[in-house]
Amino acid sequence: MGYQGEGTIFALSTGVERAAIAVMRVSGKGSADLLVRLCGALPPPRKAVLRRVWQQADVQDTLLDEALVLWFPGPRSYTGEDGFELHLHAGPAIIQAVSNALVQGGARPAEPGEFTRRAFTNGRMDLVEAEGIADLIAAETESQRRQALAQADGALSRVYQGWADRLKKLLAFQEALIDFPDEDLPPEVEEEIRSGIRQLIAQMHQHLADGQRGERIRRGVVFAITGPPNAGKSSLLNWLVERDAAIVSPIAGTTRDALEIVGSLGGIKVTFIDTAGLRETEDEIEAEGVRRALFHVKQADCVVQMFAATEAPQKIFPGALLVGNKLDLAPLPAEVEGIPVIPVSLKNGQGLDVLRTCLEHKVQALTASSTSMPLLTRARHSAGVKEACAALEEALQQEWPEVRGEELRLAMRALGRLTGHVGVEELLDAIFGQFCIGK
Repeated sequence: MGYQGEGTIFALSTGVERAAIAVMRVSGKGSADLLVRLCGALPPPRKAVLRRVWQQADVQDTLLDEALVLWFPGPRSYTGEDGFELHLHAGPAIIQAVSNALVQGGARPAEPGEFTRRAFTNGRMDLVEAEGIADLIAAETESQRRQALAQADGALSRVYQGWADRLKKLLAFQEALIDFPDEDLPPEVEEEIRSGIRQLIAQMHQHLADGQRGERIRRGVVFAITGPPNAGKSSLLNWLVERDAAIVSPIAGTTRDALEIVGSLGGIKVTFIDTAGLRETEDEIEAEGVRRALFHVKQADCVVQMFAATEAPQKIFPGALLVGNKLDLAPLPAEVEGIPVIPVSLKNGQGLDVLRTCLEHKVQALTASSTSMPLLTRARHSAGVKEACAALEEALQQEWPEVRGEELRLAMRALGRLTGHVGVEELLDAIFGQFCIGK
């Protein structure tokens, strides 16, 4: 049936792990009556007050806890509705008892993302800002935090809204040409429309040409570690993540499947993938591992290709970082096929500081922006901007004012779907379903 958006909702906004404090969040038009039922009276707005929390009963009310209570009357609240928070002691029995009292008072458990969805519905934020909130909750690294916070604060939304405002002006001029064809409108109106369209197209192209840097920051950069058996791939993975994540053995073919471990380089989330050794083999399982290794090589943002100093390197993958291992056993060439070699010894630590610096520089190159414009963070944003840009390019080719006006409206609609101002109902369940329950 989809999202209904009615009634008073509640959820535990803090985690379920053992802790001192648990925050129960409540929102909806019945919040005031419910808070009075629990605590006896409404506290001053947005001021923390210590109150006893009761569950009403026919014979005698039951004391559930003593909590800090914050009352947030709408519209100056997160959701835009009346709401409150109970900062409870975090014992499971207390949380369950307060939840029962809330249900008894007419509230219901919130759906995933329902608080933020209500904030969107009530105009407290747009869709792009809501997605920034989701990314902020999920942020694991400093770069993810900064990007998500900027998006939640409206950095991307202001770009899209600015384009929409300029489109409105161009569309108004275009409508004037349509509605008053016999009037002596200045000839520069036509050129102003075309010039404005060209400027918007140029800015959209610049926005799209970010090389997926924002998406990489959000999901993490993917490094595939590849090479022949016994080149030191698993040892490199263990060194990068600072633990024994992969089995290291002198027996060739030990790694049969891809092993993915999440780490960090230069404040950027990185997923390292240790792959099976590349070689011809009759073993069906090892052959499948080689096939999967080649798949990850194609999908990775960067390939770390390893070879041992005691063996000649195989064919080098395009754009790979070439790492020569076992420097302690034999010298390594400065380059192979014109590609510089990073010489290391994973046994005694030679060259590892240089290797880390090279990897960090690669991560920065894959994520750093050369413009002040906020980066695209999701494929949905990229698709919306491409759709708007395509409509504008089509408008530029049109001589008939009516057809050009329709293309401008299509561009406006594409930008409106990005921020949630038009035609987005089918997107809402997918977007807000990614949130945790208490948000």
